[in-house]
Amino acid sequence: TEEADGLRIEVTAVGLPPGPKGIHIHAVGKCEPPDFASVGAHFNPAGKKHGRLNPEGAHAGDLPNLGVTPLGAAGLDATTRAVTLKAGVSGSLFGPGGTSLVIHAQPDDEKTDPTGNSGSRIACGVITRG
Repeated sequence: TEEADGLRIEVTAVGLPPGPKGIHIHAVGKCEPPDFASVGAHFNPAGKKHGRLNPEGAHAGDLPNLGVTPLGAAGLDATTRAVTLKAGVSGSLFGPGGTSLVIHAQPDDEKTDPTGNSGSRIACGVITRG
């Protein structure tokens, strides 16, 4: 949801392994299992380093870790100014090729380039207009 203070990203998921998980916006809107390699790298139109704690970062697609309960339920409510739903501007999630949202197997350390040591990709969804 586009809001005055940035783009609000809300995620609800079930059936995930418990514990914190890295979650990122990736540069291609194409989720092909089993490894979701089709999504490409993190969305990074400004060419920065990875990590919200990295002094040379962060990628536009870097988000806070997703908390997953012991029962496999997860939720994230984060706002970022690094991306937008507005077409034709830098940081737009609706550029050529689209974008996707990916949940990783491990937590993101929020500083190691290029992926935050967040492990394999375990869930994926293409970002589309609702």
